[in-house]
Amino acid sequence: MSVRKLEKEAWEAFFDRFSREMIQNKRVDYAEIQVLSPEIGTQPETKWLPLIGITYDPKDDLLEIAVENLDHLIYHPVEIYVEEQDGRINSLSITQEDGRKEIVELR
Repeated sequence: MSVRKLEKEAWEAFFDRFSREMIQNKRVDYAEIQVLSPEIGTQPETKWLPLIGITYDPKDDLLEIAVENLDHLIYHPVEIYVEEQDGRINSLSITQEDGRKEIVELR
């Protein structure tokens, strides 16, 4: 298992490739999203919902995590770390401008 920081200029291509491979391989991943904030602590946003895809729009500086019945939007992310094992993403850690973190676990 390895953790690596994704450079911002690679975000769009990385998530486009990830989502395209999911569709091409007809793979169904499930995602759980948690928001970590100093003010409110750790709050679950979702519990293991089918993942539709992840995209980054550099024009609007917006990361979108689409799961069944929800588009989770993260505006102005500043850092993204990805944990991978055997070429498969296990989790993402996204830091926002205000210091809040979002953890997206995949299975």
